[in-house]
Amino acid sequence: MAANLQRVLVDLIELHLQGKQAHWNVVGTNFRDLHLQLDELVDFAREASDTIAERMRALDAVPDGRSDTVAATTTVPQMPGYEHSTTEVVDLITTAAYAVVGTLRDVHDAVDAEDPSTADVLHQVIDGLEKLAWLIKAENGKV
Repeated sequence: MAANLQRVLVDLIELHLQGKQAHWNVVGTNFRDLHLQLDELVDFAREASDTIAERMRALDAVPDGRSDTVAATTTVPQMPGYEHSTTEVVDLITTAAYAVVGTLRDVHDAVDAEDPSTADVLHQVIDGLEKLAWLIKAENGKV
């Protein structure tokens, strides 16, 4: 179970970092709204990574959130390192958020089989992250 939680941890840390990268480098229409939404996502990912790491410690596992570990093991697609329009950032960050949700869903059942309480934590992260991704994705919506 520790390996599954480690996968979630590194993806959440990467999402937090990518959210900040996007936050600093977004430009264009609805800049301020998206800038603030990115902060919400960053806060959520940071808090969720802390929750996962603390849960790992409670189960006597050792979380590894070092930058080299995150870079080497994350499943989140890379965030390009330059300015992006608000439209691009919405696409990039929702892709990243849904990648993390994919990891959470991928490990959920295996974790649930070993420890339903930990699976409940993962479920809460899935719910929160999907909601934030939906709110951000709606910025590019057309009717």
